[in-house]
Amino acid sequence: MFKSVKTGVLAALLVGSAVIANAQKKISQGTVIYGVEYSLPPEAAAMASQLPKEQKVKFAGNILRIDMQQGPATIGILQNFVDRNGLMLIDVPMAQMQYAVKMSKEDIEKTEAASPKLSDFKATGEKQKVGNYNAEKYTYKDDKGGTYELWATNEIEFPSNFSGEQFNSVKGALVKYTTFQNGTKVTLTLKNVSEDKVGPFSLEVPSGYELKTMQEIMAMQGGGE
Repeated sequence: MFKSVKTGVLAALLVGSAVIANAQKKISQGTVIYGVEYSLPPEAAAMASQLPKEQKVKFAGNILRIDMQQGPATIGILQNFVDRNGLMLIDVPMAQMQYAVKMSKEDIEKTEAASPKLSDFKATGEKQKVGNYNAEKYTYKDDKGGTYELWATNEIEFPSNFSGEQFNSVKGALVKYTTFQNGTKVTLTLKNVSEDKVGPFSLEVPSGYELKTMQEIMAMQGGGE
């Protein structure tokens, strides 16, 4: 029933890194929509059409929320991107089941350990408009020999750590960048930002949800990947 829950959940947890900016507009609550491009190995290329082409992130204060559909299950991921802990909510209306899984900082760091580490961020001085924002190009690399580029703008500012700790040295909000989600290389492009009231969000288990461990959820789906 929960096939592909693991992949979707871990990918959602790895939404990107922090924004330290001399920004003109600081956004502390709202909705951010990214376009998503996946770099899949040849044996998994057929999956590309099944993966979401957009990623909608709602945030208020230090907590973000991502909702997704996985077969009959609606999954909500909440994460405190400063304290780095989280909560997964699984609803299966047709089976009248509601489960909650708490995620510790150690759980999240264990998931991230499988991905390459990003470093050596350098501003190039090259400027370009990306979407609606004037942005500057940065280069960076990973510990496996990969090289990348990103574009960051100082026209908006998201909360610190919003896009992930590895991007803390970038001065600006990331409008296009490459990162890793559950070991898969993805490129995120900012499509829309709306400053609206979406919170408050809480990591407390809502009434009516049965608390489970991730191991129990995986056992329910037969240990699938």
